[in-house]
Amino acid sequence: MRIRRHRLRSTLAALTATALALLGAATARADIPSVPDWTLQWGDDFNGSANTLPSSANWQIDTGHNYPGGPANWGTGEVQSYTSSTSNLSLDGSGNLRITPLRDGAGNWTSARIETKRADFKAPAGGVLRVEGRIQMPNVTGSAALGYWPAFWALGSPYRGNYQNWPGIGEFDFMENVNGINSVWGTLHCGTNPGGPCQETNGLGANRACPGASCQSAFHTYRFEWDRSTSPNQLRWYVDGTQFHSVSQSQVDAATWSNMTDHAGYFLLLNVAIGGGFPDGVQGSRTPTAATDPGHPMLVDYVAVWTRGGGGGTEPGGSATQYLRTGGALGEAASASSATLASAGGTNHDGTPYQPQTYVSSGITRTYSGGSTAFDLFVDAGTTVANGTQVRVSYDFTGDGTWDRAETYQYFATDPVPGYEHYTQARGVKSTTGAALSNLSGGKVRVEVWNAIGNGASTLGIGNQSYVRIPFS
Repeated sequence: MRIRRHRLRSTLAALTATALALLGAATARADIPSVPDWTLQWGDDFNGSANTLPSSANWQIDTGHNYPGGPANWGTGEVQSYTSSTSNLSLDGSGNLRITPLRDGAGNWTSARIETKRADFKAPAGGVLRVEGRIQMPNVTGSAALGYWPAFWALGSPYRGNYQNWPGIGEFDFMENVNGINSVWGTLHCGTNPGGPCQETNGLGANRACPGASCQSAFHTYRFEWDRSTSPNQLRWYVDGTQFHSVSQSQVDAATWSNMTDHAGYFLLLNVAIGGGFPDGVQGSRTPTAATDPGHPMLVDYVAVWTRGGGGGTEPGGSATQYLRTGGALGEAASASSATLASAGGTNHDGTPYQPQTYVSSGITRTYSGGSTAFDLFVDAGTTVANGTQVRVSYDFTGDGTWDRAETYQYFATDPVPGYEHYTQARGVKSTTGAALSNLSGGKVRVEVWNAIGNGASTLGIGNQSYVRIPFS
């Protein structure tokens, strides 16, 4: 328990505080601690009235069995439906968030899952990111715990709105537990599934028993660090200050590491799932069972993010992942917005930009990595039939105003059903002009998007949605 800044009145009070700290009792609570030499970037201490939802400024609530258009059962085979009901998700009035799995009379399970509004948590260039939560796992063990799957974790920001790019965009599991076992698991997911450099679907993980009191009977502090101050970069997992897992940048190939780190950052998640691949795999049979006991909450005292050193998150020479932003800029992800792609007017503009939306980034100094351009554009033609969106990506290697290379991709025929679709480099290159890709020295990148065919306007998702990834490190 963190002791507040006041003088203890008696030896008895001091002994009581010490005893509670050692026991990690559920009644003990702490505000976000001040950590010497670290700068707090964001946090939530879950102070608030009992039976109210967590801050809508900090969190968004996931509901149902999947994201819209995402894999069923959240991609893991879990059985519960997530809700925004305060029966499943609420503050407890004592400084904790409470996520409670419940089962109704028909055997249907409900629970809760929340994720941060922010999706830009990232280690600063040359510095360290620290993510920490003080959590008590659901206090249930044995057969009554079969199927319980509490977690504190993070997903790469490009997952939002896509839902098909896991695990390439990265997943950091800071704390997972299944079936009431006295153990905390920490895992990195990356690369491709199945197999790949992160041995999916298992990932690169490790686990250990919680120090002192069991994971279920007490609060413990779970911490993750992403260290870019050392070469190779390091990922580290801790419980109550004791490191139990690490992954080095040198353990995976350069492209895999870049795909999971060279984007806008990560969003954080808290949830308690029921059943699914992980608890089933540990148990060896399908969970939950008739013996599984509902109503045991995960309690979260605080979640916080700090940084130390570095340049505040700015990539030297520009990021390799450039989001299309309001005002015609390319850069870090921003708030979601949209732009209108003018109608092609029934004329064929295949290969030639026509009233394009144009986005430019400049001052980029990076080394060509030997790869190729990649992009993911969110486009929607609404109910318009036979529209086709096209993109051209151009490079000015030295920033002298000459576009040294231009890559025009095959247009993407959008469907006449409202809702964003993903236009990616998988459509293939239509034409390339100019020089081969080369190093950027104060260079520029330009992205032009237009309707090549059709008779209606289209919408382009920007801000934190459409991006181009340039092959430079």
